[in-house]
Amino acid sequence: MKKTTQTMLALALATATVVSAQTTTPAAKPAAPAAQTAAASAQTTATGDPIIVAAGDVSIRKSEFENALKTLPAEYQQYAMGPGKKQFAEDFLRMKMLAAQGMKNGLDKDPEVTSQLELMRANLVANAQLSRMEKAITVPDADLQKLYNDKKNEYEQVTARHILVAFKGSPAAQPGKPELTEEQAKAKAEDLRKQLVGGANFEELAKKESDDLGSGSRGGELGAFSRGQMVPEFEKAAFEGKVGDVVPVVRTQYGFHVIKVEKHEFTPFADVKETLLGQERQKKLQAALDAMKTTANPTFNTAYFGEPAATPAQGTEQQVQPASQPRP
Repeated sequence: MKKTTQTMLALALATATVVSAQTTTPAAKPAAPAAQTAAASAQTTATGDPIIVAAGDVSIRKSEFENALKTLPAEYQQYAMGPGKKQFAEDFLRMKMLAAQGMKNGLDKDPEVTSQLELMRANLVANAQLSRMEKAITVPDADLQKLYNDKKNEYEQVTARHILVAFKGSPAAQPGKPELTEEQAKAKAEDLRKQLVGGANFEELAKKESDDLGSGSRGGELGAFSRGQMVPEFEKAAFEGKVGDVVPVVRTQYGFHVIKVEKHEFTPFADVKETLLGQERQKKLQAALDAMKTTANPTFNTAYFGEPAATPAQGTEQQVQPASQPRP
């Protein structure tokens, strides 16, 4: 999708604010060109808010333009504030001109338009209230530290090396190399581990013997990895192994692995504090929204929505309970 198209799509999200603002105050009759220019110049001098785009009776001030930019989704803002600034200004001007023409034609009084504007206004106010509620939520550092400690294993990384010995049918089996049965592959891996425990150089053996060509070329180096990044059998062995250990041979669908654990580290609390804070705010915000709905005790027109499904606890009670939204 072209950047100009993206800008136009994003502009639709800013339109609600702009059009709503335009319809709250009746449009004044255009002043004579000379008087209009003088008034604009005087206001610019007084406020430091110059007109940056003008066409006929329509003008856009710097503050209005920059406020519109801020309403764009984050993925569009960088472009619209940089190389796409003029394109966005042209799109914005076109929207303003169309809106002005629509006002002259009385479309702001059209029932469908006023209904949509009211919906947009309600949505903007609701989002502002939601933002205020979220900002008001505080989570003590002690609570965040406890959360971190309770799931500290999620922030653990292991640095390790491995040598892979593939067996026949393995996705890692190398063309041109002798095919090994599972028994033969396991025996070879066990022999390699024995050599390593006896003092052999891991990097040299990995370069020579590993069927994982990528890590093998680096002496078996895998770098640091977190839970969930490796197949379960490999992960379990690596995370349970002690630093410096060449752990017992592990079988996965790729073959038999000889693994050496080099480091166990944890992402510091300071690095994940903001993430934890955001998660807790969202959790508390969801609880507040659920409580708001429960307190209001909503009822639904069963003739329109149909009979609500009965739950074991409620029997045939005709009440819809608020559904909590799953959170990651």
